[in-house]
Amino acid sequence: MRKLILIALLAAAAAFAQAPPAKAKVLTRAELDQLLATPDKVLLIDVRRPDEISTNGGFPVYLSIQIGDLEKHLDAIPRDRIIVTVSNHAARGGKAADLLASHGFNVAGAVGAETYEKEGGTLTRVEIPKKAATAEK
Repeated sequence: MRKLILIALLAAAAAFAQAPPAKAKVLTRAELDQLLATPDKVLLIDVRRPDEISTNGGFPVYLSIQIGDLEKHLDAIPRDRIIVTVSNHAARGGKAADLLASHGFNVAGAVGAETYEKEGGTLTRVEIPKKAATAEK
């Protein structure tokens, strides 16, 4: 059984390693800041899970669509904005940017939130609200 699990893990790792890198440009902090200077023309789409955004930080205004759901929600994305996709280090963001570009969106590129912060950018950290305590019976 262990051998089977090991083989499955190795096969998954090999498949992941062979995935082609994203074609989207990875934006620097300066490039993103320049785009954010005209907020009415740009839209950030964060493709991370909510817990990643709250843990690692994000941007004050963004559209949150996890990468696995992106293609199902293309009609909810405005086409009159320059799109920047966000993930932790721009890998998922790059894949999301490629997907959006293939559907005709005006995509500037992808940015890694953690990379942006390491380059001196400021991220916003918001805690996920905890569920309200239920009343005792």
